[in-house]
Amino acid sequence: MRVQFAPCGVGLGHAGRCIPIARGLQNRDESTEIFFSTYRDAVDYVRKEGFSTVEVPPMDFKVKPDGTVDFRRTALNPGPFVAPFNFLGQVGKEIEVMETFEPDVVVSDSRASPIVAARILGIPTICILNQFQVIIPRKTHYLRLAKLADAITLAIIGKIWTTGVKVLIPDFPLPYTISTDNLRIPKAYRKKIKLIGPILPLRPDALPTREELRKKLGLDDEKPVIFAPISGPVKERAYLIKILQRIFTNFPDDYQIVMSLGYPKSHITPVRYGNFTVFRWIPNRFEYMKACDLVISRAGHGTILQTMCYGKPTILIPTPSHTEQFNNAKKTVKLGIALVIEQDNLNRETLLAVIKEIVEDKYFMERTMKIQKEVSDVDGLEKAIETIIEIAERGKARVSA
Repeated sequence: MRVQFAPCGVGLGHAGRCIPIARGLQNRDESTEIFFSTYRDAVDYVRKEGFSTVEVPPMDFKVKPDGTVDFRRTALNPGPFVAPFNFLGQVGKEIEVMETFEPDVVVSDSRASPIVAARILGIPTICILNQFQVIIPRKTHYLRLAKLADAITLAIIGKIWTTGVKVLIPDFPLPYTISTDNLRIPKAYRKKIKLIGPILPLRPDALPTREELRKKLGLDDEKPVIFAPISGPVKERAYLIKILQRIFTNFPDDYQIVMSLGYPKSHITPVRYGNFTVFRWIPNRFEYMKACDLVISRAGHGTILQTMCYGKPTILIPTPSHTEQFNNAKKTVKLGIALVIEQDNLNRETLLAVIKEIVEDKYFMERTMKIQKEVSDVDGLEKAIETIIEIAERGKARVSA
């Protein structure tokens, strides 16, 4: 079996959930051949994980120096007339890749061009999504344009997403679905959509106990551990990293802070500033996730699902003007498992106050552990692997017939 993965390359989250699926397929059958096509941040990450990868033309949005999504620059650059040609360039490159690799199935994570390319070549496709429609940030000056863009993307992109055989949503079933506000799916498309649960590279029960991990990692069992895995596109996370580093270097000794900057090409040797430890890249992310008492992060879908699976309360700092992240954050607050600090309000005093509220109030830990217990049997990884195998074999049988 030959499988091509084509994840969105903005940040590491999309590639991060394709990699465990790829490994799972190879564990099922060593003869399975895996190939990736992606761009930007994801290229080095996928290669570091040992998979053959070709870099394709990028698609992303513009951001300001503080990480805020810049709707005006995104809309105007490359512009409405050039953008279709860029998209066609992506499709052309993907056709070239697929003709060379000859996959039995293409798995696209939040990318439209591989789906179009596979459709042209008659290759079965699976689409992984946690945001069915790209929701434009609602700025007062561009409200009418944003609403028009929403309608256009729902009509066009929604049709592309469902062109393939199946759409897999890696989220929890109701009432714990995090992407609720980002999954406005028209009735006509729903028959192809399957909610499978989160795709975890490593489940909590596969790791040692919290106490054993703290001993292994050199963490004091008497002090709360704060884990800050900062993810997202480089420009989005750089501003937040700068603020948090300044705050944490002057934080009370009552806490232990471990921060990951998310640079996969970097060394893994940490830098320590008293009770504050900084990793440029942390390969054993889930050991710290299980060992900690509290997570601080952006409001990315993947990180939120991981914290829920690991039963950890969270402080979320959504990327400004990032509609999906604000919707994610709103849902976690509603579930009682997180508190939110907007980036403009982030300073030592506000962060310390929110940390104390979560650490000292048993409600947050009890709530996260309750949800963790209720969702512990949901395994999106196995469901994704089974779906890919089924569709690939169905496609091969059709060709041989």
